This record gives sequence, C-alpha cells and structure tokens, in this order.
Amino acid sequence: MTHRHGLNWDKAQAVLQRERSAFAAKMPRSRDLSAQAGQHLLFGVPMHWMNDWSTPFSLYVEAAKGARFRDVDGHEYVDFCLGDTGAMFGHAPEPVGRALAAQAQKGFTTMLPSEDAPWVASELARRFGLPYWQFAMTASDANRFVIRWARAATGRSKVLIFNGCYHGTVDDVFVDLIDGAPVQRDSLLGQVYDLKQHTKVVEFNDLAALEAALQDGDVACVLAEPALTNIGMVLPDPGYWEAAQALIRRYGSLLAIDETHTISTGVGGYTRAFGLQPDIFVIGKPIGGGVPCAAYGFSAELAQRVQAAKRSAPPGHSGIGTTLTANMLTMAAMRANLAEVMTEAAYTHMFQLAERLASGLREVITRYQLPWCVTQVGARTEFQFCTTPPRNGSEAAQILDSELEQIIHLYLLNRGQLITPFHNMILVCPDTTATDVYKLISCFADFVAETVA
Repeated sequence: MTHRHGLNWDKAQAVLQRERSAFAAKMPRSRDLSAQAGQHLLFGVPMHWMNDWSTPFSLYVEAAKGARFRDVDGHEYVDFCLGDTGAMFGHAPEPVGRALAAQAQKGFTTMLPSEDAPWVASELARRFGLPYWQFAMTASDANRFVIRWARAATGRSKVLIFNGCYHGTVDDVFVDLIDGAPVQRDSLLGQVYDLKQHTKVVEFNDLAALEAALQDGDVACVLAEPALTNIGMVLPDPGYWEAAQALIRRYGSLLAIDETHTISTGVGGYTRAFGLQPDIFVIGKPIGGGVPCAAYGFSAELAQRVQAAKRSAPPGHSGIGTTLTANMLTMAAMRANLAEVMTEAAYTHMFQLAERLASGLREVITRYQLPWCVTQVGARTEFQFCTTPPRNGSEAAQILDSELEQIIHLYLLNRGQLITPFHNMILVCPDTTATDVYKLISCFADFVAETVA
C-alpha cells in the first residue's frame, strides 16, 4: 500500500478512475461539443489552459448567475472558483448587468472618456488611497504598463519579484529561484531573450535577500503581491511588509502592489487592511464584476514623475495602452460594481462564510489526522498539503501535488462543487450561502474518509 500526504494512494487512484467514468457518462452534450471544438480550436479549447481542469473532456457552461452555474447537460453547480477571482462578487451581478445594458444603447468604445471615468477614479482613490489612476484591459496589461512607468520615472532598468509570484503574463516575472539561483521558466514558449538581464528574484519573507538585491541601486520597482496566491497561498511574516517597505524606500526603488487576487481581503484590499503604502497599486479581474478591465494608481509624488517623463519624451507611441482601454462599457461596469456590488456588506458576508469554511476544513483535517493545513486571505481559503503554511515560494512549490489536486477537484465537481483547477483555492461570493459551504465541507470529508490511509 502506497501512502501520499496521509492518504492511501491506491484508493485515491481507484477513486479517480471511478470519477472520470462517472463524469463521462453524464456529460453527452459536453462530450459532443468537445469533439466539435477539436476540429477548429487549438488543443480543442478557446485557450489552451482550459485543458488544465481534471475532467476527461471540457465541461461546457450554459449559464452562470451569482454563486452558481449550469452546464449544457443541465447539471447545477455551486461555484467556489468564480473565474479564479474574475467573478469574485458572483456571476453577472444585477447592477453591472443593468449598467452594461444601458451603456450598450449609448455606445461601446470611442477612444474618448465617458462621464463614468471621473467617478471611478475618485472612488478608486477613496478606497485604495492613491490619488491618480489609469486603466487597462487586464491586470497583465496593467503590470506591463506599470513596469514601463517605473523604469521611465526612475531611469533604472530592473524589476524585482518574489519567487512564486503571480502577475499574469508579464514577461519580466517568469524567473524562478531553483536551489537559490535565478532561472528563466522552462515552460515559456517563444522566449528569445534572457529575462534574467532585467529581473531579480528573491524569496518572499526574506528581508536579507531583499536588501541584497536592492543594494546595487538598479531596481526600478519591486512588483509584489502582498501575499503570494498562485503557487498556493503564502502569507507575510508579522512585520515583514513594514520592514520591506523601509528597505525599498531606502534604496530608491518603487513599490508596486498587485492586488488582483488579494482584493479578497477587503474593500480597500490588503493595502488598506494592513496599512501598506505602495507607490503603485494594481487591481484587475474582479474590479468590473467579471467584465475584462483593470486599473492602476499612483502616489502623488510618483504621478508628478511619470507625467514629467511622458512630457519630456519624444512624440510617438509610449508603448503604454491599447485602443480598447477604458472603453465606455468597462467604465460603466466598474462604476456599477464599485458602487453597488463590491460593498462593505458584501465583504462582511463573505468573511463570515470563509471563516466557517476554513474552520470546517480544519475540523476534517484534524479528525482524520492529515498532515495538511488551511490558509486564508479574507474571502479566499486554501487547504495545503503540509502541516504548517509555507513561508516562501520554494516551500509552497515543494508541497504542490497536481495529481492529488485533480482527484479531489473531480470528486467535488461530480458532486456539484467547483474549485480552482490548480492548487486548492476556494472563494466565496456575496451569493454563496451557509448551506453551500456546509455541503462543500461534507463532500471534502467524504473524499477524505474514502481515501484516508
């Protein structure tokens, strides 16, 4: 008998085969659509990462509303993935839907500002504490633009990131630490220059390494999540960010905080909740209620520097912005979402349910004496295959087990519960109910009971 993370691996493999067969048997329409897609879509899906789910073929969605969605074969699910944060406030929020419908009658995009733009910028400044804002279509774009602005403002070329960080598809961030040495990620396609020339990478929570990397005075900005979220959650040590911010200021670098995922912490993000003072703030996926858009803000001092850099540059394209950026539809969506959906009341509800979820998962883990733990960032919860939460990206990477994750995820999916397809992140939204949470905990407990060693 083989054991893995406290489970009987032979039993787990048997569960996987059974669950794959069960999925295939009840999804004839999804199977047919997958076959059709294979004729004209690369890898049989609109984006290749849609194959990262644990299902034997793609699950096709017919409709999604609130905390739930229905597949094309008529099965209903409670969604704890929520578009990997893109729909963190639920699918198709009513206020956002109304705003989009109204704006659709008045135009989509013109390359000119709408009356929603000043309101949205003012609200972002109020929430997040940075007075000046710009927009993008995605957080990936926002981070690309932020790096350009930081380099232009400082005259420095390098970016510092944390091992295991998530900042979308920005080229500069795909450098990992392997045995303490920076390595360009092997999985990158079509990469033709060495990213290590202009990117430094250190471990999260390592102040000595951060200072050593900053000492040369060549780092334009430190681009950081306030807590790592995409390699499994990694929380900052007590006092880490206070000390890290002091180091970044001492060596003349800028701090860019990317809250695309950690916005789960509260209406003002992790930044406001824990008193961070970044020079730049990035927010992506959830800001428009699921409509593609992003925003990034500047401190007053940095705003002066970047405006001076732009005004002193030769005429021509800055390399920043796209023609659809800040279009009228996205601005209307952001205004409605900020005003009516992304509220204090919504967060209070989400926090209460996330606490119940975390407590329930911990109870199951304790009951079956699993060497696992539970980590939480506001409405974002994750169970991890280690007894204590990891402190950096290398530790988090070592405990990942994609095979086991996929078995658990498929088991839950076949019982109407969807969580993210990679690691074990679980989100609740304003439409999630206590009953939804208790059912997820119960299904999780059933899986453990069936596969425990």
